[in-house]
Amino acid sequence: MTAINPALLEILSRKVSGIADEMALTLKRTARSAFVKEGGDFGVGVADLAGNIFAWPSDSTVAGVSTIYYPLRGVIEAFPDLEPGDVIGTNDAYTSDGLSTHLPDYHLVRPYFHEGRVVAYGWCFCHFNDVGGRVPGSVSPTNTDIFQEGMRVPPLKIVRGGEVNADWLALFVANSRSPELNLGDFKALLAALETGARRAQRMIARHGADAFIDCQEVLLAYAEEKTRAVLRGVPEGVYEFWDFVDDDMITPYPYRIRLAVTFRDGAVTIDLSDTDPQVPGALNYPSMGRMCAGFTRRLVTFICTHDKTIPFNAGIFRPIAAINPPGHAMNAEFPNAIGSRLDTIRRLNDVMNGVLLQAAPDRMAAPAGGASLEIVYSEPDPDGRNRSRITVVQSMRGGMGAYSGSDGVDGRDASYVNIKNQRLETVESLSGIAVNEYEVRGDSGGPGEWRGGVGQMITFEARRVGGTLIIQGIDRQRFQGWGVFGARPAAPFRVIRNRGLAGETELSRFDRLELAAGERVTVMMPGGSGMGDPLKRDPESVLRDVRLGFVTEEGALRDYGVAIAAGRVDRAATKRARSEHPSPNVRRDFDVGPEREAWEAVFDDETMRVFNRNLYKLPRSVRLARRTWIFEQVIPTMPEAGQGSVAAAIGDADAARSRLAEAMESAFGPDYRSVVE
Repeated sequence: MTAINPALLEILSRKVSGIADEMALTLKRTARSAFVKEGGDFGVGVADLAGNIFAWPSDSTVAGVSTIYYPLRGVIEAFPDLEPGDVIGTNDAYTSDGLSTHLPDYHLVRPYFHEGRVVAYGWCFCHFNDVGGRVPGSVSPTNTDIFQEGMRVPPLKIVRGGEVNADWLALFVANSRSPELNLGDFKALLAALETGARRAQRMIARHGADAFIDCQEVLLAYAEEKTRAVLRGVPEGVYEFWDFVDDDMITPYPYRIRLAVTFRDGAVTIDLSDTDPQVPGALNYPSMGRMCAGFTRRLVTFICTHDKTIPFNAGIFRPIAAINPPGHAMNAEFPNAIGSRLDTIRRLNDVMNGVLLQAAPDRMAAPAGGASLEIVYSEPDPDGRNRSRITVVQSMRGGMGAYSGSDGVDGRDASYVNIKNQRLETVESLSGIAVNEYEVRGDSGGPGEWRGGVGQMITFEARRVGGTLIIQGIDRQRFQGWGVFGARPAAPFRVIRNRGLAGETELSRFDRLELAAGERVTVMMPGGSGMGDPLKRDPESVLRDVRLGFVTEEGALRDYGVAIAAGRVDRAATKRARSEHPSPNVRRDFDVGPEREAWEAVFDDETMRVFNRNLYKLPRSVRLARRTWIFEQVIPTMPEAGQGSVAAAIGDADAARSRLAEAMESAFGPDYRSVVE
């Protein structure tokens, strides 16, 4: 191995990051679809000979730092006969060892050669507008198997010696509702890989191939060392936390993500054993039974926040392991549908947020809004061709969570993805909709001494007949984002049809919504969680929030005990209001809100661990039906999320617990409690 001194290592680190930066710029500037070139739903990197990404762009969007851990090894090892100019392509999780996580994400891998030997692998992906399947856009939470989600492409050589495989290309074009956009984005992916190859050759010409190869492992090891140093600053121990997704889109019942996370001597183990079983729809995540990037977003953000000098590469993940048995919602099994897997991953990262708030409460922010959407609009092609025109209207975000000493970021949520907003002028020019309002949503951030960031809000109107709305990622309608250390929960998510008009309707989570010309839809994102007692918030800060539209005057009085009159704080009325205000949350940890408290009064942690472990003993073919049957015995009138109260549906909690015990004994036998020691 070539000796690399610290000064040279820093130079090489900057140069390999520069290679990835230029790949990202090339892809962004040459892409065809607005979702890629403006929204930024793509990723690029350079991997070592074992498939570990060592070069990452300094300004990434959707992929973020956590996705440096893309599993390239399985795809690379499947093609030992690669030659210059070859490119492997795939979009299928089940045959790519989890490289792709849903079918619209096409991943390309190209070997970079120098003098006849492979010196690295270029990698990139982007989200294609449509790859076939049951619905326009190819993503629906109500799909029940992978075959409904579009054309699966196992890893194969889609380019041989620089020539695109014509047979693959014909299938690719024939199986999309937007082939021109997809083809343009595919060419942009190839251009990014070519840019990486040229820049790698330039670096090799300056420093030599041996130095280029040797720096890869040195950079990975350096990131690992610095990551372990950060993790050693977290008190050792086992920390447990859980949270819920509102429902599985097939039944009205929520499902739970539960983690037990062990910190010990600079290493972390994430145990998912007590997470709820796989759900029937497309919200399962294809982790392939191992540690994966999806488990770690909040953890990696924590690590990189507390040492900003860590180079962004796969070495960050070496100290992280996972206990990831089959059967649960974070470990999809073929042929599970997986298109809406981010709903589940997003909640897992909120759970990790709760773990870190227990382990390092003075070093961790409150959770973000807990929902992020892609609003897709499909309509007949106005040119008269027998195709749908698909437009991504907007990527909607909630707010970021507060932390001690600072409010959360408003109108933005980079806690999992960091896709940029679409230009409204572009959206309106490409589609048959008009955007009537796009702004922040007042009173959505969690009230606290440090306020949670407020979410976004949009209202748009269909201008022509025949339009179909698809919103991916609706959540937090039922279980609000929880307040931290005295703060109150954030506002729930809302979707309203024809708000302010005749026939106004509150909507629950939906798959597709047909819109007539003139109909409107308003999407109101939840805010981030607050931190600390809201009655301790500086009244002048509350006044500033009111002036900016982040808090209404009614919300100022209701949530913060601050009276505002004629644009000023009424000191006397504020003192009186705060003295008469309902007692602040006396819980020292988390205020999860009334709906979750009502649910857990029946389905508490110990009961759910027993419930799930009995389910896992059953054959997979009957597991989901048995789970649903038990819930139906306990809460036969469970409302859809956003359509009614869980507490009202449960009624007498003691009676509901008795029904649960009877149902579990009937389903599992009299010894069902013996599964948990």
